[in-house]
Parts: sequence; C-alpha cells; structure tokens
Amino acid sequence: MSNKNVGAFTPLKHKNFRNIWSASVFAYFGHLILGVGVAWEMARITDSPSMVALTQTALMAPYMLVAIVAGAVADMFDRRLITLCSLAFAIITSITLTSLAFLGYTTPWMLLLFTVMIGCGVAFYAPSWQASIPEQVPPDQLPAAIGLGSVAYNAARSVGPALGGIIVMAFGANYAFIVNSIFYIPLFITFYLWRRNVAPSRLPPEGFRRAVISGLRYAQHSSPIKRALLRSFSVCICIASANALAPLIARDVLGGGADMYGLLLGVSGVGAVTAGLAVSHIRALTHTERTLKILALIGSGSLLVVGLSQFLVLTCLALFVASGASILVVSLLNISVQLSTPRWVIARALSMFQTCTAGGIAIGSWVWGLVASDYSVQQAMMLSALALLLTILIGWLLPVPKDADEDIEQIELSNEPNVALDLTMRSGPIVLEIDYDIAPEQARQFYNAMLHMQKVRLRNGAYDWSLARDIENPDLWTERFHCPTWGDYLRMRSRYTQIDLATHGEVKIFNRFTGPTHVRRKLERPIGSVRWQAESPDTKQETLDYTGP
Repeated sequence: MSNKNVGAFTPLKHKNFRNIWSASVFAYFGHLILGVGVAWEMARITDSPSMVALTQTALMAPYMLVAIVAGAVADMFDRRLITLCSLAFAIITSITLTSLAFLGYTTPWMLLLFTVMIGCGVAFYAPSWQASIPEQVPPDQLPAAIGLGSVAYNAARSVGPALGGIIVMAFGANYAFIVNSIFYIPLFITFYLWRRNVAPSRLPPEGFRRAVISGLRYAQHSSPIKRALLRSFSVCICIASANALAPLIARDVLGGGADMYGLLLGVSGVGAVTAGLAVSHIRALTHTERTLKILALIGSGSLLVVGLSQFLVLTCLALFVASGASILVVSLLNISVQLSTPRWVIARALSMFQTCTAGGIAIGSWVWGLVASDYSVQQAMMLSALALLLTILIGWLLPVPKDADEDIEQIELSNEPNVALDLTMRSGPIVLEIDYDIAPEQARQFYNAMLHMQKVRLRNGAYDWSLARDIENPDLWTERFHCPTWGDYLRMRSRYTQIDLATHGEVKIFNRFTGPTHVRRKLERPIGSVRWQAESPDTKQETLDYTGP
C-alpha cells in the first residue's frame, strides 16, 4: 500500500469525505469553545487548581468511558444511524447546559457533569466516523485521510480556543455554551444526508456482549494493536499537562487572562495543524518507531521549556513545538492501528485506541493538576517532560511494528463445511480438530509456525486452542480449538484475511498429508433444530481456494 504520491489534501476530492470532514471542523470548534468556557468559568468560581484541571478530565473521560461500547455498536449496526443519535444527544445536553447557565445554576460539579454528558455524545460518534473513513476514500489515501481527521480537530483548536476566549471575555461563558450547541448542527445534517453504500453481511450481527469480547480478544492477540495502545496511553498521560494547566499558566505564570489562555491554546492548535498536514510525508521518511522516539525527545524538551519560561513568546514557541510533536505521535499510532486491523473489527480497535488516548489525557490531567496543587505549575510541567522522556524506554522494550504490506481485508473462503446435523446459529459449542503429518526433523520449525497460527485462531474467535503430538505415532500432530456456537464458527471463517492465509501457508508446507486438510468439526452436547444451509457468498468479496477449517 503506497501513499508516496498522495498529497495531504487529496482525500478531500471525494465528496462524502469532504462534506463530513468540513462539518466536523465546526463540531470541533463547538467542543473546544465549550472547553474554554467551562475551564474559564471553573477558574472564575473556584481557586482550586485540581478542579480547574478536572475540566480537561471531564472533556476526555467520556472517550475513555463509552468508547469500547461505541466501537462494538459501530461494528454491529449502521454507523450513520449511530452517529445521528450520538450527535442528537450532544446537541440536547448542550442546550440544557446553556439553559441552566442562563438561569444561574452554574456550580463546579454541574459544569463537570454536563461536560461529561456532552462529551459522551461526541465520544459515541467518534468510532463510527473514523471506522467509516475507508468507505469514503481509496486504501492508498487512508493515511492522508486519517491525518486530515487530526487536522480537522487541530484546525479548530488553532482558532477555536482563541475565539472561545474572545466570546468568554466579551459576553461570558454562557454564550460559549450557545455557540457549542449551534456548531454541532452542521455535522448532524451532513450525516443525515450521507447515503452509505455498503454490502450487507451474510451473517446476522453479533450480540453486544459477544461483540465487545471479540474486539477485546482481537486486540489481546494482536501485537501491533497492543503496543500502539500502550504507547498512546503512556504518551498521552505525559502530554496532558500542557492543555490541562494552560489556564493556570496563563493566569499564574504569565499573569494574563482569558484572552491569553485562548492565545496559548490557539498557538498549540496551529502547531498541531502544521504537524497534522505533514503526517504522510513524515511516515515516508523512516519507520514509525524511530519517529516516535525522536518526537518524544522533541516533546519532552518543549514541555521543559514551558515549565521554565516566564516569557509569553518563548512559552508560545514551546507549546507550538510540543503540540506538533504530540499530534504526530497520536496520528502515527492511529494510522498503525488502522493499517493493521481488518474491517470487521476496525471500529472496536479504534474505540480502544480512543479509550487509551483519552484515558491517558484524562488521568494525566488529574495527576498534573494534583502535582500543581501540591507543588507548582512549573514543577508539574517539568515532571511531565521527564515522564515523556521515559516513554522512549517503552519503545525499546516493545517497539511498534512496521506497517504490514499485506491486504487485511476480509476474504471469502470457497470451501463450505459439509453438515449432516440439524444446526442453528446458536448450536454449540463447536469443536475443531485438524491433523498434520510432520517429519520429525521439522518438528521444531512446525511448532514455531503453529504459535503464529495460534494467534490467528484466537484473534478471529477461537477458544481453548491447543496443539498435541501423538505418543504412539510422533509424526501425527493435532490442532484443537472450539467456538462457542455455530454462528461464532461461521463468523470466524468470515474473518480470514490474506495475512491469515499466509500464516496458514507457512504451516502447510510442513504437512505431508496430500489433498484437503484433515479437519473434524464436532458438536458438543448436540441439540437438533433447523438444518443449516450455506448462503451464497458475497459477490463483492474475493473468493479464494482454502482447505482449512
């Protein structure tokens, strides 16, 4: 998958992506203006640094709390409908906050509560929007489109906070809440007008509980996803200090007001936009892990300068660099997750990435707020710089893998299982046993190859995987696993990708059995029902000759 000739703005040539992306800028404007209004109102009505920092936690905590649920729902149902419902909830709760504020019911905990509620609406729509990007642009433009997704947020962040500061200073925080309510509406209208063109699945959707478990198990057995999640969580804890303590930096360190607070966030946003537009080009320079280490060094130095500086220009320059480095780290890890995850689980993978990113920022904001309360804002910034530097150790121990070149789209298997029992989608458990005839001198190589096969089986839905060697005939090996139901088994078969088949091919070269793979499918605790019949394959999926289970 090459993207060397894809410009930063190339995905905007596609109408659906362009319309949704443009409307999302307004929504981000509204959410950031809300954040400015809440943060400054909190600083006005309380002197507690920890309460001020908690406004950043309240903005990000919803992404941590609802993202897993949102990702599972997005993979189960129509992403367009989910987005519409989520945005409608955000609009309604925002209007409610505005009404209560004008009635004079503003209190610290009321502000935090409604900030969380509005954030839940926005957070619930985010996985559906990100997971639908591949439906709107070609595969070679996906990294650039993901980069533009970050640019949309940071384009708003470059001006939104400054605009929010002006609104708060000129009219009061209540009017910032009004603007927030209005700016969600264009995105709602755009999604309402969008008509998805997606082939329906041949299988019914998973149940909610099963969908959540399937997503978590896929991530558990996918090294690229696990390492990207760990890295994003740890980095975001460290970089949260800049935005969380920005009101206190403006007020206590630099001696400014709401306008200076907006300026600091605006400068950070400009840095993030500049970096976001360069994501595709930076990815082409070297592999992701090396870039992440360099960015951690740059970001750490910039946060240290913010902690030491008492001059507005120097602080702005440091925040510009720190914000650019931060958005590059998050964007590169986001791209790594998208390029290593098949479509059937992409929304759940992105929701986990969103949870780790937002969770890191939420926890980091709380931690650095406590440090600022107990010590000082400057010391909190310097400690966060040191913590970011330490994340390089994670890169040495658990580096983010290079992007795979293989196709990760689902494929259609040509061999249908022969069924003589009466089965329903809920019949089960289904036990599978696959025999292999392996030369003794190749036993060690075969065993190592089967460890890769184990990951394929488990992340696609298998349970209790095992590999056994016959005591009487050491050449005979048996792979065994089970699926909870017949429906789960069929879903597991539908999840194979080219990468998975390549792993199967690596195992097959050791097998001396000729012809089809020796597979036994068994029903435990058999209960008869309607006979299962294979449906015709989806014509939009590739059909490959595959003789495995």
